Amino acid sequence: MDGEPRPVEVAVESYRAAAAEIVAEYLSAREPGPHLYDPLRAFMARDGKGLRPALCLAACEAFGGAAGDALQSAAAIELLHAAFLIHDDIEDDSEWRRGEPTLHVLHGVPIALNAGDALAVMCLRPLLDNVDRLGSRLARSVLAEFQATMERTVEGQAIELGWRRDNTAELTPVDYLDMILHKTCAYTTILPLRVGALIGSRGRADLDAISQFGFSLGAAFQIKDDLLDLDADANDGNLMGDISEGKRTLMVIHSLRFAPPAARARVQAFLDRTGTERSTDELREIVDVVDAAGSIAFAQQYADALLAQAEERFDDAFAACVPSPALRFLRDVIPFMTQRAR
Repeated sequence: MDGEPRPVEVAVESYRAAAAEIVAEYLSAREPGPHLYDPLRAFMARDGKGLRPALCLAACEAFGGAAGDALQSAAAIELLHAAFLIHDDIEDDSEWRRGEPTLHVLHGVPIALNAGDALAVMCLRPLLDNVDRLGSRLARSVLAEFQATMERTVEGQAIELGWRRDNTAELTPVDYLDMILHKTCAYTTILPLRVGALIGSRGRADLDAISQFGFSLGAAFQIKDDLLDLDADANDGNLMGDISEGKRTLMVIHSLRFAPPAARARVQAFLDRTGTERSTDELREIVDVVDAAGSIAFAQQYADALLAQAEERFDDAFAACVPSPALRFLRDVIPFMTQRAR
C-alpha cells in the first residue's frame, strides 16, 4: 500500500530506536540542566535518519553477533555524530537542523559550542562500558577505531574549511572524494560498519574490505545529500545552504572546470563574496548556471557509479557472513542511501 514504510525503513527505525534508548540513559538525570543537558536532551530527541547505528548493529548481526553487543558502540556513534553536527552548524552558521533551529540559534554560540564538546567527551563513556560486555581486548580495538575516525573527520573538516577560507577553485572530483572520505565516509559508513563487523566477528572480519565498501556507500550518500540541498521539497530549512556557504560540492567543482567561460566566471565571482553578500536570487541563479553546465547531472551519474561500486564490493566485504535478515538489510541499504529524502 502506498505510504507504508519499506522493510529497510522499518529496520532502520528499529535499530535507531534501540540506540536512542541507550543515548537517553547516558543523558538522563544529569546536571546542570538549563544550559547543558536540557538542550542536549532536546537535540538528541529530534528525528534523525538513524543510518549510522543501523549500519553498526546490522553489521554486528551479519557477522554472527548479537545486536546487544554493539548497542554501546552504536550509542557512542550517535553521540559523536551529534557533537559534529552542533559544531558544523556553528562553523557553517546554519540556522536549521532536522526541521528545527540549530542549537546555537536557540541558545547562543558559547552554550552550543560547549554542548558539542560535552557530547564529544561523553561518547567515550559507552566505549569504556564496552569492557564489561566485550572484554578489554575487543573494547580497546573498538576504542581505537573511534580514535582514528575522530582524527580523520576533523582533518576532513579542516580540508573543506580551508577550501572556503582560501577560496580554492582548482579542484577535481578526486580532491572532493578525498575530502569526503575523511569528513563524511569515515564516521558515517566506515566506522559503523567496521565496529559492527569487529564486534560481531570477534575481530576476525576483513576490515579492509569493509572499508572499501563503506567508502563507496558513504561517498554516494554525501553526493546525494549535496544534491538534496538544492531540492526544496526534500529540504529541512537549509535550502541551498551548501551553495550559500560557498562549499565546494561536486557540482560546484565540476562547473568551475567545465562550464563555459562566462558561466565559470559567474560562479567564481559568486564564491569570491561572503555568505552575507549572496542574495537568494543570486543563489538560484548560480544553481541554474551549475545545472546548465551539466554539473548536477554529472553528480547524479557519479553517485550512481559509486552505488554500482558498492554493489560490487558488498560480496567481498561480507564474504564470511551467512544469509540472514541483517545481511539482506545491508544489501538493501545500498539503493536506499540515495533514494531517501533528506
